[in-house]
Amino acid sequence: MARIDVEHIRHSYLPNPSKDSDFALREVDHTFEDGGAYALLGPSGCGKTTLLNIISGLLKPSHGKLLFDGKDVTGLSTQERNIAQVFQFPVIYDTMTVYDNLAFPLRNRGVPADVVERRVRETLDMIDLADWARRKARGLTADQKQKISLGRGLVRSDVNAILFDEPLTVIDPHMKWVLRSQLKQLHRRFGYTMVYVTHDQTEALTFADQVVVMFDGGIVQIGTPAELFERPKHTFVGYFIGSPGMNFMPVAVDGRRAKLGDQIIELPGTPTSTERAMELGIRPEYVRVGREGMPVSVSKVEDVGRHKVVRARLEGRDVAAIVGEDEEIPAEPKLSFDPAGINIYAGSWRVEMGA
Repeated sequence: MARIDVEHIRHSYLPNPSKDSDFALREVDHTFEDGGAYALLGPSGCGKTTLLNIISGLLKPSHGKLLFDGKDVTGLSTQERNIAQVFQFPVIYDTMTVYDNLAFPLRNRGVPADVVERRVRETLDMIDLADWARRKARGLTADQKQKISLGRGLVRSDVNAILFDEPLTVIDPHMKWVLRSQLKQLHRRFGYTMVYVTHDQTEALTFADQVVVMFDGGIVQIGTPAELFERPKHTFVGYFIGSPGMNFMPVAVDGRRAKLGDQIIELPGTPTSTERAMELGIRPEYVRVGREGMPVSVSKVEDVGRHKVVRARLEGRDVAAIVGEDEEIPAEPKLSFDPAGINIYAGSWRVEMGA
């Protein structure tokens, strides 16, 4: 495995880029530590696949350089970088058996036959295709073929990194959960450096130790799932992660008090920014519905099984709250905010709060 340093990488698909909007990657400067499990998370077009393909060698960046364990590999091919990459759609040999598809990359590198047998059998068990080992790949379903692609990425033990580009798109929901769990177990057992691209927050948060959230060609936050949930550094992170996402509302801040319309909200600290026009962000999990607090009008209550989502209007703003499945909604409901969940943003970026 390898430590991967992405040093001031920028990339444009245009021949003569002249402004920021010409770049698919505006600038990325980050280190993927040896043995880390990372997810690149963001919406379509945010640059995550571009960054993955630069790491793998399928793309050469317009600016910046890439280092593997301190060695400049910017100009090297994927093969020279010793990378395994699993793509969104299956890439397999239809005329080969399942076993031979997994054995091929090992045999191609001159791995001894007994090691090939052991590694292939371990991987077949891992992807639940042991009973299909002697079947030709041509007749398999789309999700079975993708499991072969995953297996070919996992069967090698000598790679610098394993890269996944939305590999579970064609996998059925139950198998997605199984394969994510197996990838996590594999990482813990062997310590592979893994980088996993997805637009699905559940996939990212359940797979990765560190999630790299991308937006508009750049990285807006890197953190653990808990950090992204509790303290989003950017309003996009708060909105994108969570179901429902974080509530945002414009407020005027004066010391430890935020004013929303006619309502005054006590803050857990004094924001360090001097801007008066700010946004208050709070996740639905920290919004309390009861008989005390700020009066609201409830427009909808969604019963999603383990809890209910209350949709309300507070001072002309939409607010979502999560309440217990058996919790009653008063006839004249009011909202209050748990101070532990309050965040303040200026210019879309989170502002620290002092004592």
